[in-house]
Amino acid sequence: MHLLYLLAIRLYGLAIRLAALANPKAAGWVAGRKDWRRRHRELLQGNPRGAASLLWVHCASLGEFEQGRPVMEQLKTTHPEWKILLTFFSPSGFEVRKDYRGADYITYLPLDTPANARDFVAIWQPTAAIFVKYEFWYFFLRELRRVNVPIILISALFRPGQLFFRWYGTIFRQLPGWFTRIFVQNESSARQLKEAGFNNFSIAGDTRVDRVRQIAETAPSFPLAEQFAGTAPVLAIGSSWPEDEVYLLPFLNEKLPENWKAIIAPHQVDEGHIRQILKNLELPACRYSEGEINQEARVLVIDNVGMLSGLYQYGRVAYIGGAFGSGLHNTLEPIAFGLPVIFGPRYQKFEEARYLVHTGGGYSISGKEELEKRFFELCNEATYRKASQKARNYIEANSGATRKVTAFVEQLMG
Repeated sequence: MHLLYLLAIRLYGLAIRLAALANPKAAGWVAGRKDWRRRHRELLQGNPRGAASLLWVHCASLGEFEQGRPVMEQLKTTHPEWKILLTFFSPSGFEVRKDYRGADYITYLPLDTPANARDFVAIWQPTAAIFVKYEFWYFFLRELRRVNVPIILISALFRPGQLFFRWYGTIFRQLPGWFTRIFVQNESSARQLKEAGFNNFSIAGDTRVDRVRQIAETAPSFPLAEQFAGTAPVLAIGSSWPEDEVYLLPFLNEKLPENWKAIIAPHQVDEGHIRQILKNLELPACRYSEGEINQEARVLVIDNVGMLSGLYQYGRVAYIGGAFGSGLHNTLEPIAFGLPVIFGPRYQKFEEARYLVHTGGGYSISGKEELEKRFFELCNEATYRKASQKARNYIEANSGATRKVTAFVEQLMG
């Protein structure tokens, strides 16, 4: 089974190299790992570790980084003498966060082979390692275990269909037991581990909740957005895709009440997509990059990245994109501001979205008619207050995961 896994890993690496000939993202994946041993040693030479403890934090991509971030920042605050190594699997995470100041070293994780794992651990010699959510790299975990490095998994989710719980998942069934501690997000994950015979877990919640709560409490103002919103109720549309906009833009054109405004922050902010949105809008609209607000504008289109999490402070209701496509984007950011949320049908893998639908803090829709129905329900003050409170309740109930994780790490690292 080990040989089959290793063969699959090597075939994956080969496929990425072939794809790199035509795909920029794949090319970035390959380039980031080229001659990695030399580059990693140079990272250490450029910022000598000395006798400091080293915490290795591994994230697949940007979403997992946001879960690891509060832990890194809390530990850096309380233990500035510690060094933090941050690794990514995906270029989409590394490219966005390669200059992140909360880590001392930032690089790619090499492909999961026995030699790579052995050399990586030998070069860095971590004091402890944190893996985020779904990262289960067999040979890296085996090597860390071999040299007695404590391993922690945070913000973890487990479901019955995963390989750890299948009869044919031979080498994977043992992996949860290799972690010193697993911090799971919810009761169902804990129950799944317990039924499989594991007891090295604690229920902590999702560390992202602490992060979005902090953002909501410290969000800077955006004068142009504030000027645009004024005193009007605002529908804040975050991370929309064309599949969402098929329903959203006709709704805005035909049904948005006259006293309402809308802010659209699409997931893709390339010029072609922004122009297409503006072309399909019949309401007066302006772009954020124009630097001034047209007083007649009823729609503000955000044509940059990095602002979205703070823009929800100007919203009353949020629509979150992605759930008509491959998967729902971040609903925690708007509910941290108390905004009820609306989203498409593909949300089942997201704990917070399931909670919101179940309690009435959010609504899943399958088309334009449902969008209209749910939006106008939220225009009722009593319904709105109830939904807003349910959204806030999730944040309140799930805060504190960062403190639980950092307390455990401090015990391990001294």
